[in-house]
Amino acid sequence: MKTLHNALTAIALLITLAATATAQEQPKPVFGYISYATVFQQMPEYDEAQQNFQKLKAMYDAEAARAEEEFQRKFSEFLQGQKEFPQSIMRKRQTELQGLMEQGVEFRTKAQQLLAEAQAELQKPVEQKLTAAINAVAARQRLIFVINTDNHACPYIDPTAGTDLYEPVLAELGLASSLDRKQQ
Repeated sequence: MKTLHNALTAIALLITLAATATAQEQPKPVFGYISYATVFQQMPEYDEAQQNFQKLKAMYDAEAARAEEEFQRKFSEFLQGQKEFPQSIMRKRQTELQGLMEQGVEFRTKAQQLLAEAQAELQKPVEQKLTAAINAVAARQRLIFVINTDNHACPYIDPTAGTDLYEPVLAELGLASSLDRKQQ
């Protein structure tokens, strides 16, 4: 009986050691990875921000086109009347055209800067929401850090060392996962 008990204890000890060795071979992932841009562009708030940006861009484009039309009209008038204008009017019109051209270039440059700032401001709440979702998922999974895989920043990740956060982050955001979309 004692031998049977010793044999069972030895078997239990071997099973425990084997389980421990197996657990040590496949450690729990300590980091996560995700393509920030892929999830970001799937968010409905991103679409809304893009639509608002396009409306603002259309307004700037319309103003630039109006200024361009005004310049073209005045330039055409200048060409038609240049043979008849006295020298002083000719210089005044040339100066006026030069000023309009400089204003147009300055407006386009300033508009590009303002549009870039507006786009960043429109996307900021979307970025904050996505970052909060990533943080929540990473905290629940007790990860040490999360790698953004955009722009080939990390060409290889060992899937046994890290965990893909794409699906859990989509779920955290309340978005249908790619698996759910395939089934629909």
